[in-house]
Formats: sequence, structure tokens, C-alpha cells
Amino acid sequence: MGMALAAAHPEAEAVFAEADAAFAAAAPDGASGRSLRAMLAEGPDDQLTLTEHAQPAILAVSVAAYRVLVSRGLEPALVAGHSLGEYSAHVASGTFSLADGIAAVRRRGRYMQEAVPVGTGAMAAIIGADDTVVEQACREAAEGEVVSPANLNAPGQVVIAGHTAAVARASERAKALGARRAIPLAVSAPFHCALMQPAQARLEPDLRALRAAAPRVPVVANVDAEPKRDARASVDALVQQVSSRVRWVDVVHRLAAEGVTHYIEVGPGTVLAGFIKRIQKDAHIVSFSSPDQLDAVMTACSN
Repeated sequence: MGMALAAAHPEAEAVFAEADAAFAAAAPDGASGRSLRAMLAEGPDDQLTLTEHAQPAILAVSVAAYRVLVSRGLEPALVAGHSLGEYSAHVASGTFSLADGIAAVRRRGRYMQEAVPVGTGAMAAIIGADDTVVEQACREAAEGEVVSPANLNAPGQVVIAGHTAAVARASERAKALGARRAIPLAVSAPFHCALMQPAQARLEPDLRALRAAAPRVPVVANVDAEPKRDARASVDALVQQVSSRVRWVDVVHRLAAEGVTHYIEVGPGTVLAGFIKRIQKDAHIVSFSSPDQLDAVMTACSN
């Protein structure tokens, strides 16, 4: 992941070198192990997909792609990211450095994984039901446990998170209320719900200690879909984000209200492009994570 970018563009290569050093420096006391770059280049998947490794890996690839675009003269008017992607947005906007971002998200991943014992929590995607129906299903299925909407991704797609049994009950209740499908997700922890409050408490001092500055361009936050224009508000939003739902639909609506018509999704995958197209149907969207996509991005942004 990201190695084709590194081979083709020195800007990307420099990002991976910086990220590797920061990743190693943020390792738990006494821990050794393979470098971030080695895992990106060679795997194995079971190591790369550990939350503590996956989060800095995705951040590094996203920033590498962004810096290639900047070197070609592209600059955003606003930035936003989905969950972990909000950290990529802040690095792009200069709120904090890549090295500090890599260290923060490595700890974020570890704290999130350790907040809930494996098997205790779960997540599921509810397809074909609006937000109010999913809220109702969670409320009626909780039975004293935690289950709530975690990611409001697109119209008709809401991810729920919480205790394993409660997520299963809410999934069945949502289908009874008219949802087309409920798909269990292969995740390592129940992100963006109240079960993440211990992780939030551990991460907050790390985030408060960041050498943060006012973003060069506004970052529209997950927690409230408001553009963050100063360091304190930016960090506050990242703290709250750990156990709060990702309001991606509202984020895109806010970007559209600010006049955004063209989007570039940077980093691995094209999931956000699909979400955005469903939210803002007239949007122009391209994705960029490999050298063979660069011409299409440049063409899209020249129109």
C-alpha cells in the first residue's frame, strides 16, 4: 500500500521515511517489531491490519498522496476526513506535523483496541433505513447495554456499534422496522460509541500535548460538521470524536454549503467517493492513491 507512490514521487518517499521514524518512536516501551514501511510493502496482512498499525499506515499513505498533489500545484479550499481521516486532514492543513500525527494515531489505535476486550463489542452496517429508524432500533434493542449509531455514512447507510449482543438485537430490530439488510462488520473493536470512552480518556492528554497551530484551511469536523479554524477547537473535536458518531452526511452537506463542488479523495480506497456521490449528487469526485490516477485528478481539477 502506497509503495507505487513512493517509487514514482520523491515527495511520497519523504513522507514514508518521516512516518517510519515517528512510528518507531511511538512504539510501546520495550516493543520492537517491523517498520511501518516494511509492513506497507510486504505485509503480512494480520500485522498491517492491527488497529495500532493500520491507523498510522493509512495516515502515511493519505499524506503521501496529498503531498504529491500539492507538488503539482493543487491546494484545497477546505479539508475533511472520515474518522481517522480527520487526522490526515489536519496534517494536510498544518494543524500538527506528520510525525506528531503518526505518533498520536498509533496510540489512538492501541487505546481503542485495549478499551474493549476482543469479542465484547461489534459493529454492523444497516442498509436501507433512515437515521431515525436506526436510532429507534438501537434504543429498543439496548436492554441496558450500549448500542448506537456510530457512522452516518450516506443516505440509507448507517453503521452501529456497541456490545456484541446489543448490536445483534439492534440489527434484527432494524430489519423488522424496514431496513433491507444488516451486515456484521469485521472490525477489531466497536468504534465511535460510548464503549470508547476509556480510550478517549487515555488519548486526551496526548492530543492536548500536541504542538498544534491554527489550520491553514478549515477542517470540517466529524463531531459537529463545523469548520475548525483554530488549534484549540481542532483538538477538542478530535478528543470528542473517539466516542462520538461520525456525521459524514452532515460533513458533506457543510462542505457543499461552503461552495465545494470538486472533491479529491486521497489515500487508499474509494469508499468516500461513493458516499459523497450519494450525498451530493452533482459533485465531481476523483480518488488518488497511485501514480496511474494522477492524470485523471489533474484533468478533473482543471475543468
